[in-house]
Amino acid sequence: MTEARARPIDGIVIHSALTDGTRVCLRTIKPDDEERIRDGIARLSAESRYLRFFSPAPALPDEVVHRLADVDGHDHIAWGAICSECPGWPAIGAVHAVRNQPDGRVGEYSVAVLDEFHGKGLARMMTAALLVDCHAEGLIGLDVHTLSENHAASRLVHALGGTWKGESAGVAEYCLDVGAAIAALRADTDAPGVQHVFEQLGV
Repeated sequence: MTEARARPIDGIVIHSALTDGTRVCLRTIKPDDEERIRDGIARLSAESRYLRFFSPAPALPDEVVHRLADVDGHDHIAWGAICSECPGWPAIGAVHAVRNQPDGRVGEYSVAVLDEFHGKGLARMMTAALLVDCHAEGLIGLDVHTLSENHAASRLVHALGGTWKGESAGVAEYCLDVGAAIAALRADTDAPGVQHVFEQLGV
């Protein structure tokens, strides 16, 4: 993986609110967030862990957690969300884009949100930040692999303008155009949190 370098966007902390008014902050994930990531995974329900990681195990292998935290801002771009009004400021969601090959133009997208924060616009807010970052780093496309039964993920991908590529062994594959997905989110004026993300990132 490319060695992490200083980037202006890494110093930005986005302060906003979910649709129910819960205060959150979004920022890029860093390697020293590994324990926060581990704690967040443990707080997912078995169903949510299964839908995100294709496994309901309460704890993931250390090497998997390490890979999720091994973010360099280029070949692996990731944003996390923290509940800024919850005790201890816990991590409540994360999105990742990992290039299929070093310096390639296409990567793989994934997202996870703690169960109690589902349906409140957080996935779209984090995705907006991730897509802006991906665009700045030269990524033009993102592949998405999701279980066919994960209807929430499918709705999100369709809202982002994703194209269905096929299905195999219960796993659906989509492709996102980064520029088109940004445009789709910018056009969603019913999502003030998303627009707030764009404003704070200056796009």
